[in-house]
Amino acid sequence: MLVQEQVCPTSEMERMVDQYGTGMLRMCCVYLGDQHLAQDAVQDSFIKIYRAWHPMDGPAAEKAWVMRVTVNVCKDYLRSAWKRKVNLVEQYPELPASEDPPKNEEGRLLAEIMALKPKYREVVLLHYYQQLRVNEIAEVLGAPQSTVSIRLRRAREALRKRLEGGPYEDL
Repeated sequence: MLVQEQVCPTSEMERMVDQYGTGMLRMCCVYLGDQHLAQDAVQDSFIKIYRAWHPMDGPAAEKAWVMRVTVNVCKDYLRSAWKRKVNLVEQYPELPASEDPPKNEEGRLLAEIMALKPKYREVVLLHYYQQLRVNEIAEVLGAPQSTVSIRLRRAREALRKRLEGGPYEDL
């Protein structure tokens, strides 16, 4: 007996692209630090979602699942051999390297978030950029809620120390 693979119906896929696409792209851009790589990651995420689709219990569970797939794809990209071995600055010396500090406070905040350890960075991105609650982040990361709460608290403390005296001092 041949088992047929269950894939996402076209109408559901279109709805998810409309509903989550922009948020996924933002998350990938921040997570990967490269717009083109982020676009590839979103596309790969939607392919995985299409292939592994199954009906969800509700919108919160669906969003958590979509973000979990997206975060995992970003982690795969960061672990890839290409990302570790390719140095674009060496390959394209005519392109200016962006070593200048951010000129505005929003850029500074994002730079400080990106400088956090990955385990702290991802909880901050999921909480503040994707508006996920602690229990949803725990589901996305497959970690206990207490772990997520501790990571979020430590990330806030680290950002507070780094941003003292700026407009984001009250994080």
